[in-house]
Amino acid sequence: MKLSAQFYVVIATIFLILVAALVFYNAPYNIVFYTVLVGQAWWLLTVYKVLVDDYSTKKTFNDWYEDHPKIEE
Repeated sequence: MKLSAQFYVVIATIFLILVAALVFYNAPYNIVFYTVLVGQAWWLLTVYKVLVDDYSTKKTFNDWYEDHPKIEE
């Protein structure tokens, strides 16, 4: 099963939220430290997966933005 790059981004976001929650609730230092280490390793994996993801589109810069189309006069 091939996982999409979006999956890795979601997990990286969950790690970030988890670290913030652990610090807020005064979790022991070693738990926060190892969570940060794992999160950083996951972030590096995420960057790699996003960069090598086999994604293609037929859109070009001339298509402008989907949510704010370019109005030609």
